[in-house]
Amino acid sequence: QCTNGFDLDRASGQCLDIDECRTIPEACRGDMVCVNQNGGYLCVPRTNPVYRSPYRNPYSNIYPPPPAPGPVPNYPTVTRPLICRFGFQLDENNQCVDVDECASDSHQCNPTQICINTEGGYTCSCTEGYWLLEGQCLDIDECRYGYCQQLCANVPGSYSCTCNPGFTLNDDGRSCQDVNECTSENPCTQTCVNTYGSFLCRCEPGYELEADGVNCSDMDECSFSEFLCQHECVNGPGSYYCICPSGYNLLDDSRSCQDINECETRNFTCTAQQTCFNIPGEYKCLDPVRCEDPYIQINENRCMCPAENPGCRDQPFTILYRVMDMVSGRSVPSDIFQMQATTRYPGAYYIFQIKSGNEGREFYMRQTGPISATLVMTRPVKGPRTVELDLEMITVNTVINFRGSSVIRLRIFVSQHSF
Repeated sequence: QCTNGFDLDRASGQCLDIDECRTIPEACRGDMVCVNQNGGYLCVPRTNPVYRSPYRNPYSNIYPPPPAPGPVPNYPTVTRPLICRFGFQLDENNQCVDVDECASDSHQCNPTQICINTEGGYTCSCTEGYWLLEGQCLDIDECRYGYCQQLCANVPGSYSCTCNPGFTLNDDGRSCQDVNECTSENPCTQTCVNTYGSFLCRCEPGYELEADGVNCSDMDECSFSEFLCQHECVNGPGSYYCICPSGYNLLDDSRSCQDINECETRNFTCTAQQTCFNIPGEYKCLDPVRCEDPYIQINENRCMCPAENPGCRDQPFTILYRVMDMVSGRSVPSDIFQMQATTRYPGAYYIFQIKSGNEGREFYMRQTGPISATLVMTRPVKGPRTVELDLEMITVNTVINFRGSSVIRLRIFVSQHSF
């Protein structure tokens, strides 16, 4: 910014004097003549011998105009001495030249000022960074006028601009430009995001930002929830994966396990006489049913004690062999098996009970009708385990005074896992 009477030359960065006599129309009126000064101008009378307009004949008001052409009389020639106006002097060629008062030290400028020579005179001014006030050059506080975009430090005759952290000073020495810390040198261990005057660090999926805001550490997803995987969660760099126990395949959802039916794929080691029975996670090789004396075998899974055999008097009439599987920790109460009489006789009624194998009190029989009952599990059973229950159906016929029983020998294979 330049003071009044000066204009900024953008090429040199200097404040140059404005010639008001050229730029202001009719700067002086009447019989006044405009005389430019450094930082201003003066209006002086035309008859003033000190200031003469440089655009007019300096002697037009001293000597009368020449007479009209005519015969020139032969008078003796009289040479008058040449007189220069104030501020000019004769040189060796008898020409009026400007006196440089600044160079000859004939000026009256204050020691704090600088002398600027003008045509026919001089003017007193101040160096850049100072302004003239009551004859004194006072320092201009550029910081007060917002010369700097961010930080400013005033010094005598000048100023200094600096920038906040995260910015750099432009070539103009005044404005500041954001520093892209992400391109200069990446301060983050993974992803850097530049912001105005600073930066942010981001982490890739599976990582979390540490307290220093720069480093990323692996996120243990397995510790967040036990439901990420159906069986086992294994943490890895930036991720995790699920694994299944032996006898299971991992499904397409990458978390669920599906039992492999070894009996269907024939991936088993049972003999030709044995039967392959699949259970979750494994399989069992079942030996053929062999009836013990006095029972005789009716079919592959049923034994009968003949009524005519005296040894069958206190024994169940038939023993039916059944096999089932169940996952470990099944929710309770849970209905797991149903039995019923195949024939109903007039005057007969039926009683259902667990004859053996229920030492842990995990099961009980709930009669659901005149000829049927359901085996209910009341406590969770953890595997791997094999439970063998004798479920008895007692038939009582008061008409013919008959009491007999039949047994289902139920073998339950409880798997090791809950799926």
